[in-house]
Amino acid sequence: MTLAVSRRSFLATAAGGLACPAWGRHAAQAEDSTPPRSPNARWRIGCIGLRYQGSVITREALPYGDVVALCDVDRHVREQARASFGSTPKIFENYNDLLALAHVDVVLIGTPDHWHARMLIDACRAGKDVYCEKPLTLTLAEGQVVCRVVRETRRVVQVGTWQRSDARFRQAAELVQAGRLGTLRKVTVVLGKNTQGGPFEPQPVPRHFQWNLWQGQTPDVPYLPERSHYTFRWWYEYSGGEMTDTGAHHLDIAQWGAGLQHTGPVAIEGSASYPQTPNGYNVATSYHARFRYANGVELEVLDSPRGEYTREGVLFEGEQGRLFVNRGTIAGRPVEELPTRPLTKADYRLYLHDNSERPDRVGKIDAIHNHMGNFYDCTLSRQTPISDVFSQHRSVSLCHLGNIAQKLATPLRWDPEREEFLDSPAANALRSREQRAGFEVA
Repeated sequence: MTLAVSRRSFLATAAGGLACPAWGRHAAQAEDSTPPRSPNARWRIGCIGLRYQGSVITREALPYGDVVALCDVDRHVREQARASFGSTPKIFENYNDLLALAHVDVVLIGTPDHWHARMLIDACRAGKDVYCEKPLTLTLAEGQVVCRVVRETRRVVQVGTWQRSDARFRQAAELVQAGRLGTLRKVTVVLGKNTQGGPFEPQPVPRHFQWNLWQGQTPDVPYLPERSHYTFRWWYEYSGGEMTDTGAHHLDIAQWGAGLQHTGPVAIEGSASYPQTPNGYNVATSYHARFRYANGVELEVLDSPRGEYTREGVLFEGEQGRLFVNRGTIAGRPVEELPTRPLTKADYRLYLHDNSERPDRVGKIDAIHNHMGNFYDCTLSRQTPISDVFSQHRSVSLCHLGNIAQKLATPLRWDPEREEFLDSPAANALRSREQRAGFEVA
């Protein structure tokens, strides 16, 4: 049976009609010496990276603050953004100039993946709270630095894995944690195929576009329009294909629901096929990964629906049944039982549910709306957001581990405490990448 659940029916059914506290009110307290601001305080927002997703999160932040500064390496984009978000924000080509502004409280990062860690670190060190798009990092090593810097600076950081703030995904994870499947045995995640394309012809760098700055830590190569903007996802230099794109969402939900969000697997295997197209997208044409955790739970990643797994999404399997969830569906025996066996407030283990002003909203943008609201609450209370950097480092680490296992095509053993591979110098060498001078993440 398939159920399409609205946020209103979810909150009423799951909480038994109880009044729900705001997302951040009962989150784990962040270690921050910054005194809470007035509940009526409005953010002064600086935005870095203003193409599609950067503009989306900026719009969702407007109820909570005012945009005072904008940054993008494309002059056309930053000028268009200023026209969209008011004529008063200052605009910059280099994000360091934005971070130098004392009156910026909060920074939103909507750049391509290879810039996330460096910008987040620099923003925290500049005393800003940060909303950073997913995936959190480009490499395993970057995540360790990010976690260290957030601990040191005690800033509030929300990662843009908004599925944690979506009613369906949240309900699925809480049902698994409440034991409605019995002992969890396996999680299967279907992500989707990577886009293929090329060869592409080098082009002159547009005069309005700062290509060197866009490349950042990555190798300096001739300009291809297909390397930048949305299609950066299909180049391993800048991203990790669907493993880190959709994977940053779905694998996060898999670990969150399994209660494994603060650890990692102990055994990994993967396989992939790769294109041989010069100047073309270089992410895998097909891929597969399997992870095993110390408690015996197995997590399998598929690149496309196959056999009984006919849809993209996350399938939890336990001794007492199955539970499937994706961006349009939540289904399974635990869901069917909710009318007679609702989750109570005491059943919530992952993060207390919210008091959204629009509890009927269930779409992607609405989940981002809730996610940004949680971030706002936490910047006031100095509590930990629902998508904290520490659990998100573990989630995106799973994506990176999968890509490494696929590249090496050999079984690997992983120590999640020390965050290193056992008996594999080749795999350990892939935990980081060479970075161009001046753009290092440290």
